[in-house]
Amino acid sequence: MPNAPIFAAKQHAPQAIGPFAALLGWVLGTALQLQQAALSPVWLYGALALTGTLLTGLLLRRCAMSLSQTQRLGCWLLAAALLGFAGTGLRCVWFDAGALEPTLEGRDLQITGVVTDLPQSNESGLRFTMAVDAATLEGRAVAVPSNIDVGWYSGVYSITGEQVALQRQPGDVRAGERWRLTLRLKAGHGSRNPFGFDYELWLWERGVQATGYVRAGANDAEPQRLKQTWIHPVALLRQGVRERIDAHVAQGPVAGLVAALVVGDQNAIDRVDWDVFRATGVAHLVSISGLHIQICLGRGLGCGLAVGWLWRRSSRLCLALPAPDAALLGGVLLATAYSLFSGWGIPAQRTCLMLATVALLRLAGMRWPWPQVWMLAFAVVVAVDPWALLQAGFWLSFVAVGVLFATDAGRPGQADTAGMLRQTVSRLGAMLREQWVVTVALAPLTLLLFGQVSLVGLIANAFAIPWVTLVVVPLSMLGVALPLLWELAGLAIAVLMSVLQGLAAWPWATLMLATAPWWMAAAGVLGGVLLVARLPLSMRSMGLPLLLPVLLWQAPLPPSGEFELLGADIGQGNAVLVRTAGHALLYDAGPRYSLESDAGHRVLLPLLQALHVRLDMLVLSHRDTDHVGGAPAVLAMQPQADLLGSMDADERLQGLRPIKRCVAGQHWAWDGVQFDILHPQAADYDAPHSSNAVSCVLRIQSAGAQHRVALLVGDIERPQEMRLVAMQAAIKADLLLVPHHGSKSSSSDAFLDAVLPHEAWVQAGYRNRYGHPAPEVLQRYQGRGIAVHDSPHCGAMVWRSDAAERVYCARTEQMHYWSHRVP
Repeated sequence: MPNAPIFAAKQHAPQAIGPFAALLGWVLGTALQLQQAALSPVWLYGALALTGTLLTGLLLRRCAMSLSQTQRLGCWLLAAALLGFAGTGLRCVWFDAGALEPTLEGRDLQITGVVTDLPQSNESGLRFTMAVDAATLEGRAVAVPSNIDVGWYSGVYSITGEQVALQRQPGDVRAGERWRLTLRLKAGHGSRNPFGFDYELWLWERGVQATGYVRAGANDAEPQRLKQTWIHPVALLRQGVRERIDAHVAQGPVAGLVAALVVGDQNAIDRVDWDVFRATGVAHLVSISGLHIQICLGRGLGCGLAVGWLWRRSSRLCLALPAPDAALLGGVLLATAYSLFSGWGIPAQRTCLMLATVALLRLAGMRWPWPQVWMLAFAVVVAVDPWALLQAGFWLSFVAVGVLFATDAGRPGQADTAGMLRQTVSRLGAMLREQWVVTVALAPLTLLLFGQVSLVGLIANAFAIPWVTLVVVPLSMLGVALPLLWELAGLAIAVLMSVLQGLAAWPWATLMLATAPWWMAAAGVLGGVLLVARLPLSMRSMGLPLLLPVLLWQAPLPPSGEFELLGADIGQGNAVLVRTAGHALLYDAGPRYSLESDAGHRVLLPLLQALHVRLDMLVLSHRDTDHVGGAPAVLAMQPQADLLGSMDADERLQGLRPIKRCVAGQHWAWDGVQFDILHPQAADYDAPHSSNAVSCVLRIQSAGAQHRVALLVGDIERPQEMRLVAMQAAIKADLLLVPHHGSKSSSSDAFLDAVLPHEAWVQAGYRNRYGHPAPEVLQRYQGRGIAVHDSPHCGAMVWRSDAAERVYCARTEQMHYWSHRVP
């Protein structure tokens, strides 16, 4: 029965649920392997794989029939779990063997390789991925990872002796080109913060094991374009289309959205637009993932219908293969082609795998209940991409599909396979119900993953889904053949943005709550499913108690009289969150990485949102960009926060918020915790000074019996340290934020003897160009028995005045086998 529906009624389910147990076991075994802090030996993975294979062989033999059904299910679960755990582990061991040797970090390597994807351009230069052909160090061949992320920066000066010269600017790099470049590589290292983005996992999942930048100074070998290859023709075609979009669409933000929809260039979308999409819950519409791909399988409006209509024109073809099957197969192939053209991103790969799996069942005439079909698609994606289990988009997609099935929002008997795997657009009522079900059921999961949920999402999606899928996407795609249509797509995008911006401006457009524990969010998802399920009211009302813990959860705070410091991992710069029982202060806001990226948007806002922190004050120690780069983003999202700093009156930040000068003698108390500004003096502003010399020095003291003290000193140097030394007992502290990130110009012997902290924090970037912290500075601390914690080794650092004997390090506490282990 080739045309029979996959999702048969309950009576058509197989008598044995062994396949379901096996699929579940594979997923559980894979999930368990992802929890490993370090990879196991190869022999252990091999032994587990052999055990799982033998157990599977026994289960397939008739002798297993002597076991009870419960025993067989348990054995299937165990066998598949062993295979999933071992298979993923062996893949990881093989991949990890190609990691960059630490001795090659920071060395000038001559590398020949091919550009594999669409180069990303911004104001700082280019970024692209390169597949390495060969690498040499001083004429000697060396082994480096096969795939590396490369940055070629513009406007960077190289210094030779006393001469300063502008380095060679980035060339016209095209996908598929082979280049010979002088590169400095380092292992993939990202920031590690509570609730933050795991950059190292992202690199691992993409198969990238090193990052680097082009050395193009006067004394470096000139970058050479060797030849254009045709190894990556799709990427080259995408680059050509991207350039045509830029040429035909005048408005930058509109061009970025068109490029994102056509070629999958998500980086082209303006950051402000991303904020609007997240606030209105429509970010999925501009990501090439499930929705746009599933249009190709649409029963009434997608490419599948066109294939089926053409197929029916030939009776011979229909005899060979029924038109519905041809439409389904054609839809999958066209969906895959669209995914390839749009960049073949990991979310798109997952969606294509899911659709292909279900389509194969359909074509084979399999009649499985929906839980087994759902679990099969789930397990296939996990088998191909185990690390998908750690990605927010994966869970949102699969949980949404599962919720729709479980709540009967898309009754399987009412549509074919293609209709069951996409949100219905042919009928407004069905679409609204599906959106309502997904919005309510996934709200707890969204809060867990992102710390916020859009309250206008239902309204926004009711307009945006049909508008984007029926107007914007078709016009954008057809513009590849007829560029004039890109102008019409731009007008359609303008209409879309006008509506979304209006919704995002509503006072209660977004609900932001503290990120709850995962088990609480799981209970909340169950509660959301019960609320929207087609069940008696008495049973549906049971979902509300399961939702309440998620909505009422509050992040733990220090008790009255005590305080907590959280030193965010923001690279080269300072950013320390200070929390008391009822107040919060942020000392510095980290660096600006580029015109489009800063520590505020990338690290601090997600952190503040996850902890549900309402800042009372932002203290900016001085005007250097590694201390104030993220301030505009923080101030925009925290309009109630007072601003204290040493900024000059003409500073850019003055236009965002009135700045009160920090002056020695300022004092305030929150919840029994004392705050004092020790430096600079008022007269220091009138005298000639560097920005470092007027860094705001903040002393924080608890009210507990131990009177714990923390000293945050910005970038003060020896002259300012000597003035503080004269205060004697006032600067003695339990914890010190190391001055100037550990520069040679700071942390004098006299200053350290006066402060004599138990703990010292260094906020600096991994392999930063300044060499912070300097080795001789570290020796001064270590010689006094002071425990030094730095960002590269520790990640985000947490210290509480009522538990002063311990510093929590996010990197060591959240270590996984893909995490970079800093030498």
